Amino acid sequence: MSTPPFDINWNSEDIDTALHSFEAIQEELNYKQAQSSLRDIVNKIDLTPQEKTGLELDLDRLADMLEKLDQSVVQIAAFGIVGRGKSSVLNALLGQNIFQAGPLHGVTRAIESADWLLTQETLGDNLSEIQRLSLPGLGNSQIQLIDTPGLDEVNGETREAMARRIARQVDLILFVVSSDITKVEYEALSQLREVGKPMILIFNKIDQYPEADRMAIYYKIRDERVKQLLSPDEIVMVAASPLVAEAVRDKNGKLKMQRRRGKPQIEELKLKILEILHREGKSLVALNTMLYADEVNERVVRRKMEIREEAANKLIQKAVMTKAVAIALNPVTVLDLLTGATIDVAMILTLSRLYGISMTQQGAIGLLQKIGLSMGGISASEFLASLGLSSLKGLLGLSVPATGGVSLAPYVSVAITQAGVAGVACYAIGQVTKTYLANGASWGPDGPKAVVKSILDSLDETSILNRIKWELSAKLTKKV
Repeated sequence: MSTPPFDINWNSEDIDTALHSFEAIQEELNYKQAQSSLRDIVNKIDLTPQEKTGLELDLDRLADMLEKLDQSVVQIAAFGIVGRGKSSVLNALLGQNIFQAGPLHGVTRAIESADWLLTQETLGDNLSEIQRLSLPGLGNSQIQLIDTPGLDEVNGETREAMARRIARQVDLILFVVSSDITKVEYEALSQLREVGKPMILIFNKIDQYPEADRMAIYYKIRDERVKQLLSPDEIVMVAASPLVAEAVRDKNGKLKMQRRRGKPQIEELKLKILEILHREGKSLVALNTMLYADEVNERVVRRKMEIREEAANKLIQKAVMTKAVAIALNPVTVLDLLTGATIDVAMILTLSRLYGISMTQQGAIGLLQKIGLSMGGISASEFLASLGLSSLKGLLGLSVPATGGVSLAPYVSVAITQAGVAGVACYAIGQVTKTYLANGASWGPDGPKAVVKSILDSLDETSILNRIKWELSAKLTKKV
């Protein structure tokens, strides 16, 4: 009997190990893909110094996101209203007072953060050991704890907006309460839940309640207040900075009660955090980083396109008036039309450079021809009308000396009309070109005719023509 090519006598432990290895490989691939994608985003942002103005913070955030992936940083942020003990919870996790609170209501003055290195220690009676956390395959990672200002502080709208921004950036959200949830806390919790990040609701200061009251508040929160937002597994009770009463003798030997800070009761929260990070750590970091980076990238791209569109519109308007003036002042039939076409080509080339699209003069001529063909009968009729006006303008221009200047007024009128028609066509060509280039030198799924028709339908030709005529009247009065 021949030996089978594979040993199929695997037990359940072997299968679990194989599945875990496969999941780890897949997780590593996803993480590397996220790094590569984000690096491409950062490297391909082609902004001019002018376009970077006002975007410095967003660009810094993209760089921070890439660094976060490269260094495998897990970010955990604490939220809550004033006086609930956010800073105390984070300090208890750290094992030292890193996060400072102000003297009034425990107000945290600004966003603070600290790298959290989990050293080996024994927790509670179950002798569970916490090791310094490492994400598989990337060596020792950093766990960064972030403390945020109270959501109900003065200048609350700004603080709340900042908190939501931080919530979109981090990987795990801690929401700290110290009693039954208030309306303000519920609204803030609901808004943070919408961000879609893993969350732990922390019922802090449980040492301040008798056992019966403590459990009553816990059940109230769990079964009524947040039932639609969180599962029971996402709620933990802690005493981050408990007060312990003890009897001491004064200098006269009399006993009196004195309160002091006791050892934090924080073990369940530590284990819950480690459970989440062990289960989802690397995938969580990769996904959250890419989601946040995508938001920032969208803002950068949107701002870039707004700036370029503004510059493009100014460029188009300048080309329109240049073409209009050139045609109005050129008395030679047909030559003025060729001059106008040359200006159109120059406008297309300048717009292509503005949008970072490589284009030759021949390519610009080809694009102009395609736009003209897509305009169909409209461009043909405008061409014939412009040609007829050009001939009439030429005759009037030649007759000015013979008529002693009597034909000058009709010449100016015809010149302005012809230039206005050419200017409207130039404006349409510029807007079509801008749309084409802004779309990455693509007409989109519907093709050039659909783009051209959409642009032409949206133009207020009367308004554009009147503006051109008004500007031309002032210029030609001086030059003719």
